[in-house]
Amino acid sequence: MGKPLVAIVGRPNVGKSTLFNRIIGARIAIVEDEPGVTRDRLYGHTEWNGVAFSLIDTGGIVLDDAEPLIAAVRMQAELAIDEAHVIVYVVDGQDGSTRADDAIVHMLHQVRKRVILVVNKIDHPSHAPLVADFYAYGLGEPYGVSSTHGLGIGDVLDVITALLPEQTEPPYEEDVVRIACIGRPNVGKSSIVNALLGTTRCIVSETAGTTRDAIDTPFAWEGAQYVLIDTAGMRKRGKVYEATEKYSVLRAMQAIERCDVALLVLDATVGLTEQDKHIAGYAHDAGRAAIIVYNKWDAIDKDEKTVHRVTQQLREQMAFLDYAPVTTVSAKTKQRMHTIMPIVREVAANHRMRIATAVLNDVVSDAVAINPPPPVKGRKVRVKYTTQVSISPPTMLVFTNEPQLVHFSYVRYLENRIRTAFPFIGTPLRIVLRKTDDERVGG
Repeated sequence: MGKPLVAIVGRPNVGKSTLFNRIIGARIAIVEDEPGVTRDRLYGHTEWNGVAFSLIDTGGIVLDDAEPLIAAVRMQAELAIDEAHVIVYVVDGQDGSTRADDAIVHMLHQVRKRVILVVNKIDHPSHAPLVADFYAYGLGEPYGVSSTHGLGIGDVLDVITALLPEQTEPPYEEDVVRIACIGRPNVGKSSIVNALLGTTRCIVSETAGTTRDAIDTPFAWEGAQYVLIDTAGMRKRGKVYEATEKYSVLRAMQAIERCDVALLVLDATVGLTEQDKHIAGYAHDAGRAAIIVYNKWDAIDKDEKTVHRVTQQLREQMAFLDYAPVTTVSAKTKQRMHTIMPIVREVAANHRMRIATAVLNDVVSDAVAINPPPPVKGRKVRVKYTTQVSISPPTMLVFTNEPQLVHFSYVRYLENRIRTAFPFIGTPLRIVLRKTDDERVGG
């Protein structure tokens, strides 16, 4: 069910976020020399030696502090421990063993998870003897690292990947279309799932964040097999403090990774928000087919031009998702709910569409003949050959003598010409430029 999870835990200010950033390869987490700076759990995706996994960074565990924010951060860490396949427990080698560390070790001994003990801030070979003190924790071999300098990280990653389970998916047939309902909390995702299934499969509540997990429900429609994935709502970081809702964002991200078609559910009574755009961006970046579902359409005042006006606004404000069809529904009254599945069937087929190389080449060659790429500093760009190399999403490989000189606007032009020629409604297209020479690909 998606990538296996690895959680980084420990008391405050031992270098968890620095280790997270080092493994992910980007400075995502806030790193300050001040206890408690990492308020939210952060997550990212990475791989090591071909093994992909998700990594969760948590706030520091403070077991004996009743202050509400600290308690919430502790709960987040405990949830991460509960959900992770492997736990990376980080201690500060310079501080040595502390009472707080002893208490966390006692807690970790109660969970039936594999724990990797990482002794951080071993920044110089002279610090190596400090690692030996942590054998007393009874968590196996401690690994001395310097997250700041990158020392010892490879050894830790070797151990992590060796302990991770194999990635498995539910036993769905290849032709089964997986649909994920995504969106902010309380936009009506579970109500839409229930309306599509014709039964109350998921809890529906007016309280934001009721759905905690992603729930798979197989069903059939007009002789074809589908799976609905209902996800917890996503919220903007910094505006939600309930730990289970924060974790639901990671669940929703995993659901996006697993689906073929994402139903981006919007609240018609609220309109498009910045968070809606971010969520849409997750699906687009993951290469998933997308449908914009404007829910609660019964609750707004409208006329015969409202649909057109709303669609135009969406196209202007989410230009990157201009390929996604829009439908307006009311899960509550069942108004226009019948429009969703025919669109799902269409965009799923487009997502898996493959174009014959000769036909695709003709379309791109015609596009280049009409509007050739402009020369750059006297260097002429020649598009030599185009072929589709994969589906889901459809990915086109364009061979050119000077890929680095092709402006992104020209790539967009080629995409538009391809979309004009072929019915790729609802699916993103990937166009990859590849350098070639005259001998490798003929004119």
